[in-house]
Amino acid sequence: MDTKLELGEFLRNRRARLRPADVGLAEHGGRRRVPGLRREELAQLAGVSAGYYTRLEQGNSPNASDAVLDAIARVLRLDAAEQAHLYALARPAPATARRRSRQERLRPSVRLMLDAVGDTPALIIGRAADVLAWNRTGHALLAGHLDFDAPDRPGHRPNVARLVFLDEHTRGLYTDWRAKARDTVADLRRSAARHPDDRELAELVGELTMKSREFAALWSAHPVRVCDHHVRELHHPLVGRLTLYNEALVLPDDDRQRLALFYAEPGSSSAAGLRLLADLVAGSHDAPVSRVPG
Repeated sequence: MDTKLELGEFLRNRRARLRPADVGLAEHGGRRRVPGLRREELAQLAGVSAGYYTRLEQGNSPNASDAVLDAIARVLRLDAAEQAHLYALARPAPATARRRSRQERLRPSVRLMLDAVGDTPALIIGRAADVLAWNRTGHALLAGHLDFDAPDRPGHRPNVARLVFLDEHTRGLYTDWRAKARDTVADLRRSAARHPDDRELAELVGELTMKSREFAALWSAHPVRVCDHHVRELHHPLVGRLTLYNEALVLPDDDRQRLALFYAEPGSSSAAGLRLLADLVAGSHDAPVSRVPG
Protein backbone atom coordinates (compact mmCIF):
# COMPACT_ATOMS: atom_id res chain seq x y z
CA MET A 1 0.00 0.00 0.00
CA ASP A 2 1.19 3.53 -0.75
CA THR A 3 1.85 5.01 2.68
CA LYS A 4 2.04 8.53 1.21
CA LEU A 5 -1.52 8.25 -0.06
CA GLU A 6 -2.62 6.58 3.17
CA LEU A 7 -1.11 9.38 5.25
CA GLY A 8 -2.81 12.07 3.19
CA GLU A 9 -6.19 10.33 3.34
CA PHE A 10 -5.89 9.83 7.08
CA LEU A 11 -5.00 13.45 7.83
CA ARG A 12 -7.68 14.84 5.50
CA ASN A 13 -10.27 12.57 7.07
CA ARG A 14 -9.36 13.66 10.57
CA ARG A 15 -9.29 17.35 9.56
CA ALA A 16 -12.79 16.98 8.14
CA ARG A 17 -14.10 15.74 11.49
CA LEU A 18 -13.35 19.06 13.22
CA ARG A 19 -15.11 22.40 12.85
CA PRO A 20 -13.21 25.62 13.60
CA ALA A 21 -15.34 26.14 16.71
CA ASP A 22 -14.19 22.76 18.03
CA VAL A 23 -10.65 24.07 18.34
CA GLY A 24 -11.45 27.63 19.42
CA LEU A 25 -11.39 29.34 16.02
CA ALA A 26 -14.07 31.84 15.03
CA GLU A 27 -16.39 30.76 12.23
CA HIS A 28 -17.01 33.67 9.92
CA GLY A 29 -20.02 33.89 7.67
CA GLY A 30 -20.01 32.43 4.22
CA ARG A 31 -19.61 28.95 2.86
CA ARG A 32 -16.34 27.13 3.56
CA ARG A 33 -14.61 25.53 0.60
CA VAL A 34 -13.60 22.40 2.55
CA PRO A 35 -15.30 20.52 5.39
CA GLY A 36 -13.61 20.77 8.74
CA LEU A 37 -10.31 22.51 9.36
CA ARG A 38 -8.27 24.01 6.55
CA ARG A 39 -4.64 23.01 6.23
CA GLU A 40 -3.61 26.53 7.18
CA GLU A 41 -5.72 26.45 10.33
CA LEU A 42 -4.33 23.12 11.44
CA ALA A 43 -0.77 24.26 10.75
CA GLN A 44 -1.30 27.42 12.78
CA LEU A 45 -2.68 25.51 15.76
CA ALA A 46 0.13 22.94 15.58
CA GLY A 47 2.82 25.63 15.38
CA VAL A 48 4.22 24.72 11.96
CA SER A 49 4.18 26.50 8.63
CA ALA A 50 1.36 25.87 6.20
CA GLY A 51 3.88 24.78 3.58
CA TYR A 52 5.48 22.25 5.90
CA TYR A 53 2.13 20.77 6.88
CA THR A 54 1.09 20.54 3.22
CA ARG A 55 4.28 18.62 2.41
CA LEU A 56 3.62 16.31 5.36
CA GLU A 57 0.06 15.62 4.20
CA GLN A 58 1.45 14.84 0.75
CA GLY A 59 3.94 12.39 2.24
CA ASN A 60 6.97 14.53 1.45
CA SER A 61 8.30 15.05 4.99
CA PRO A 62 9.58 11.64 6.09
CA ASN A 63 11.67 13.11 8.90
CA ALA A 64 8.88 14.82 10.85
CA SER A 65 9.91 15.17 14.48
CA ASP A 66 8.08 13.72 17.46
CA ALA A 67 7.16 17.25 18.52
CA VAL A 68 5.50 18.03 15.17
CA LEU A 69 3.58 14.75 15.03
CA ASP A 70 2.51 15.11 18.65
CA ALA A 71 1.29 18.66 18.00
CA ILE A 72 -0.72 17.56 14.96
CA ALA A 73 -2.18 14.66 16.93
CA ARG A 74 -3.18 17.06 19.71
CA VAL A 75 -4.93 19.46 17.34
CA LEU A 76 -6.73 16.62 15.57
CA ARG A 77 -7.69 15.09 18.93
CA LEU A 78 -6.33 11.69 18.01
CA ASP A 79 -6.61 8.91 20.54
CA ALA A 80 -3.66 6.64 21.37
CA ALA A 81 -4.41 4.17 18.57
CA GLU A 82 -4.83 6.94 15.99
CA GLN A 83 -1.62 8.64 17.12
CA ALA A 84 0.31 5.38 16.77
CA HIS A 85 -1.21 5.00 13.29
CA LEU A 86 -0.08 8.53 12.39
CA TYR A 87 3.50 7.67 13.41
CA ALA A 88 3.41 4.45 11.38
CA LEU A 89 2.26 6.27 8.24
CA ALA A 90 4.53 9.29 8.66
CA ARG A 91 7.61 7.12 9.22
CA PRO A 92 7.17 4.05 7.03
CA ALA A 93 9.81 1.38 6.77
CA PRO A 94 12.14 1.73 3.75
CA ALA A 95 10.24 0.86 0.59
CA THR A 96 10.81 -2.57 -0.88
CA ALA A 97 9.47 -4.23 -3.97
CA ARG A 98 6.01 -5.60 -3.29
CA ARG A 99 6.23 -9.35 -3.41
CA ARG A 100 4.42 -12.34 -2.09
CA SER A 101 5.01 -12.51 1.64
CA ARG A 102 6.41 -15.67 3.10
CA GLN A 103 3.79 -18.24 3.95
CA GLU A 104 2.67 -17.91 7.55
CA ARG A 105 3.33 -20.99 9.63
CA LEU A 106 2.53 -21.99 13.16
CA ARG A 107 5.01 -23.25 15.68
CA PRO A 108 4.02 -26.76 16.82
CA SER A 109 3.73 -25.42 20.37
CA VAL A 110 1.03 -22.97 19.22
CA ARG A 111 -1.08 -25.84 17.92
CA LEU A 112 -0.56 -27.64 21.21
CA MET A 113 -1.70 -24.47 23.00
CA LEU A 114 -5.03 -24.69 21.16
CA ASP A 115 -5.46 -28.17 22.65
CA ALA A 116 -4.45 -26.86 26.07
CA VAL A 117 -7.27 -24.29 26.26
CA GLY A 118 -9.75 -27.15 26.18
CA ASP A 119 -13.34 -26.24 25.33
CA THR A 120 -12.69 -22.49 25.25
CA PRO A 121 -13.30 -21.37 21.64
CA ALA A 122 -9.94 -20.28 20.21
CA LEU A 123 -8.29 -19.53 16.88
CA ILE A 124 -5.01 -18.15 15.56
CA ILE A 125 -5.26 -15.13 13.22
CA GLY A 126 -2.46 -14.06 10.87
CA ARG A 127 -1.29 -10.61 9.83
CA ALA A 128 -3.81 -10.37 6.95
CA ALA A 129 -6.70 -11.78 9.03
CA ASP A 130 -6.28 -15.35 7.74
CA VAL A 131 -7.39 -18.09 10.14
CA LEU A 132 -4.22 -20.13 10.60
CA ALA A 133 -5.77 -22.65 13.01
CA TRP A 134 -8.76 -23.12 15.30
CA ASN A 135 -9.87 -25.64 17.85
CA ARG A 136 -13.07 -27.61 17.49
CA THR A 137 -15.15 -25.29 19.63
CA GLY A 138 -13.79 -22.15 17.96
CA HIS A 139 -14.65 -23.61 14.57
CA ALA A 140 -18.15 -24.58 15.73
CA LEU A 141 -18.74 -21.15 17.27
CA LEU A 142 -17.66 -19.00 14.34
CA ALA A 143 -17.69 -21.07 11.15
CA GLY A 144 -19.22 -24.50 11.57
CA HIS A 145 -20.46 -24.27 7.98
CA LEU A 146 -16.84 -24.41 6.75
CA ASP A 147 -14.46 -27.37 6.59
CA PHE A 148 -12.60 -27.75 9.89
CA ASP A 149 -9.35 -28.49 8.02
CA ALA A 150 -9.57 -25.35 5.82
CA PRO A 151 -6.86 -23.42 7.75
CA ASP A 152 -4.38 -26.17 6.82
CA ARG A 153 -4.63 -25.23 3.13
CA PRO A 154 -2.53 -22.11 2.43
CA GLY A 155 -4.09 -20.03 -0.30
CA HIS A 156 -7.58 -21.23 0.65
CA ARG A 157 -7.65 -20.41 4.34
CA PRO A 158 -10.73 -18.77 5.83
CA ASN A 159 -10.20 -15.04 6.27
CA VAL A 160 -11.92 -13.11 9.05
CA ALA A 161 -12.48 -10.00 6.91
CA ARG A 162 -13.88 -11.97 3.97
CA LEU A 163 -16.21 -13.83 6.31
CA VAL A 164 -17.47 -10.62 7.91
CA PHE A 165 -18.23 -8.86 4.61
CA LEU A 166 -18.93 -11.66 2.15
CA ASP A 167 -20.35 -14.56 4.14
CA GLU A 168 -24.06 -14.60 5.03
CA HIS A 169 -23.58 -17.01 7.93
CA THR A 170 -21.11 -14.64 9.60
CA ARG A 171 -23.30 -11.62 8.94
CA GLY A 172 -26.16 -13.34 10.73
CA LEU A 173 -23.95 -14.53 13.60
CA TYR A 174 -23.16 -11.07 15.01
CA THR A 175 -26.12 -9.27 16.58
CA ASP A 176 -24.35 -5.94 15.98
CA TRP A 177 -22.80 -6.75 12.62
CA ARG A 178 -22.00 -3.10 11.89
CA ALA A 179 -19.82 -2.81 14.99
CA LYS A 180 -17.99 -6.00 14.03
CA ALA A 181 -17.53 -4.66 10.49
CA ARG A 182 -16.10 -1.34 11.73
CA ASP A 183 -13.69 -3.13 14.05
CA THR A 184 -12.59 -5.46 11.26
CA VAL A 185 -11.75 -2.54 8.96
CA ALA A 186 -9.99 -0.67 11.77
CA ASP A 187 -7.87 -3.74 12.44
CA LEU A 188 -6.96 -4.06 8.75
CA ARG A 189 -5.98 -0.37 8.68
CA ARG A 190 -3.51 -0.91 11.52
CA SER A 191 -2.12 -4.03 9.86
CA ALA A 192 -1.74 -2.23 6.52
CA ALA A 193 0.29 0.53 8.20
CA ARG A 194 2.60 -2.05 9.80
CA HIS A 195 2.99 -4.07 6.59
CA PRO A 196 2.79 -1.55 3.70
CA ASP A 197 4.49 -3.93 1.25
CA ASP A 198 2.41 -7.01 2.04
CA ARG A 199 0.96 -8.11 -1.29
CA GLU A 200 -1.67 -10.45 0.16
CA LEU A 201 -2.98 -7.71 2.42
CA ALA A 202 -3.16 -5.22 -0.48
CA GLU A 203 -4.99 -7.80 -2.62
CA LEU A 204 -7.44 -8.49 0.22
CA VAL A 205 -8.30 -4.79 0.56
CA GLY A 206 -8.71 -4.48 -3.20
CA GLU A 207 -10.96 -7.54 -3.38
CA LEU A 208 -13.21 -6.39 -0.54
CA THR A 209 -13.41 -2.87 -1.95
CA MET A 210 -14.68 -4.28 -5.24
CA LYS A 211 -17.07 -6.84 -3.76
CA SER A 212 -18.55 -4.94 -0.80
CA ARG A 213 -19.81 -1.38 -0.90
CA GLU A 214 -20.04 -1.50 2.89
CA PHE A 215 -16.36 -2.33 3.16
CA ALA A 216 -15.44 0.39 0.64
CA ALA A 217 -17.37 3.02 2.61
CA LEU A 218 -15.80 1.99 5.91
CA TRP A 219 -12.30 1.82 4.41
CA SER A 220 -12.63 5.37 3.02
CA ALA A 221 -13.64 6.59 6.51
CA HIS A 222 -10.19 5.45 7.70
CA PRO A 223 -11.20 3.97 11.08
CA VAL A 224 -8.32 3.23 13.43
CA ARG A 225 -8.74 1.71 16.86
CA VAL A 226 -7.30 -0.99 19.08
CA CYS A 227 -9.40 -4.09 18.46
CA ASP A 228 -7.87 -6.49 20.97
CA HIS A 229 -10.77 -6.89 23.40
CA HIS A 230 -14.54 -6.74 23.03
CA VAL A 231 -17.82 -7.98 24.36
CA ARG A 232 -19.67 -9.59 21.45
CA GLU A 233 -23.34 -10.48 21.15
CA LEU A 234 -23.80 -13.55 18.95
CA HIS A 235 -26.88 -15.40 17.80
CA HIS A 236 -25.62 -18.91 17.18
CA PRO A 237 -27.75 -21.21 15.00
CA LEU A 238 -27.27 -24.18 17.38
CA VAL A 239 -27.16 -22.71 20.90
CA GLY A 240 -28.91 -19.35 20.54
CA ARG A 241 -27.98 -15.98 22.06
CA LEU A 242 -24.47 -15.66 23.53
CA THR A 243 -22.75 -12.72 25.24
CA LEU A 244 -19.03 -13.44 25.03
CA TYR A 245 -15.79 -11.73 25.93
CA ASN A 246 -13.36 -11.72 23.02
CA GLU A 247 -9.64 -11.22 23.68
CA ALA A 248 -6.92 -11.19 21.02
CA LEU A 249 -3.42 -11.79 22.39
CA VAL A 250 -0.33 -11.12 20.27
CA LEU A 251 1.98 -14.14 20.19
CA PRO A 252 5.73 -13.57 20.65
CA ASP A 253 8.10 -13.97 17.70
CA ASP A 254 5.37 -14.71 15.20
CA ASP A 255 4.97 -11.60 13.04
CA ARG A 256 2.01 -10.45 15.15
CA GLN A 257 0.00 -13.61 14.88
CA ARG A 258 -2.77 -13.47 17.47
CA LEU A 259 -4.56 -15.94 19.68
CA ALA A 260 -8.28 -15.04 19.82
CA LEU A 261 -10.30 -16.44 22.73
CA PHE A 262 -14.03 -16.34 23.42
CA TYR A 263 -15.41 -16.96 26.92
CA ALA A 264 -18.48 -16.15 29.00
CA GLU A 265 -19.32 -14.92 32.48
CA PRO A 266 -19.25 -17.94 34.83
CA GLY A 267 -22.71 -19.14 35.72
CA SER A 268 -24.39 -17.21 32.90
CA SER A 269 -26.70 -18.55 30.23
CA SER A 270 -23.92 -17.84 27.74
CA ALA A 271 -21.53 -20.09 29.69
CA ALA A 272 -24.19 -22.79 29.56
CA GLY A 273 -24.52 -22.20 25.82
CA LEU A 274 -20.76 -22.66 25.32
CA ARG A 275 -20.86 -25.89 27.36
CA LEU A 276 -23.71 -27.15 25.18
CA LEU A 277 -21.75 -26.25 22.04
CA ALA A 278 -18.69 -28.09 23.37
CA ASP A 279 -20.87 -31.15 24.12
CA LEU A 280 -22.29 -31.05 20.60
CA VAL A 281 -18.78 -30.89 19.15
CA ALA A 282 -17.59 -33.74 21.36
CA GLY A 283 -20.55 -35.82 20.27
CA SER A 284 -19.81 -35.22 16.60
CA HIS A 285 -16.04 -35.83 16.58
CA ASP A 286 -13.80 -38.46 18.05
CA ALA A 287 -10.69 -36.51 17.04
CA PRO A 288 -8.66 -34.33 19.45
CA VAL A 289 -9.75 -30.73 19.96
CA SER A 290 -7.24 -29.53 17.35
CA ARG A 291 -5.16 -31.55 14.97
CA VAL A 292 -1.40 -31.54 15.42
CA PRO A 293 0.39 -32.74 12.29
CA GLY A 294 3.04 -35.36 12.85
